[in-house]
Amino acid sequence: MSVMQISVFLENKPGTLKKMTGVLAENNINMRATSLAETKDFGIARLVVDDALSAVNTLKDNNFVASLTPVLAIEIPDEAGGLDKILESFDNAQVNIEYMYAFTGGKCSDHAYMIFRVSDTKAAESKLIGTGVKILTQEDIESI
Repeated sequence: MSVMQISVFLENKPGTLKKMTGVLAENNINMRATSLAETKDFGIARLVVDDALSAVNTLKDNNFVASLTPVLAIEIPDEAGGLDKILESFDNAQVNIEYMYAFTGGKCSDHAYMIFRVSDTKAAESKLIGTGVKILTQEDIESI
């Protein structure tokens, strides 16, 4: 049920991020969620896209260092306390979150989405099933 996230290592200099997004745009790859973390010399762009395998191969073909990582994509009610309810389920299931980032479902949507990186995605999925948490699949991401 997990979604594949692409991690792309980027030099921390002007134009590098634009080069990456340009490659994706030229190849009609749609980014659904993006997170960027940086250090002095490099950054890591984390992406959830409509076609992860095609995107990672396209990036590698264009000399980017890119890898795939399974993550949990969770639907969250777009309301006050929506994230808190989801985090309660994680807490009750004793699932530790390494990092997370969000994206919205669009103008007409009544929910948002969070990407969660946990140490063991499959174990977290099995603990969260039946708790009311809606875990998205890669196919769900493609249709958002």
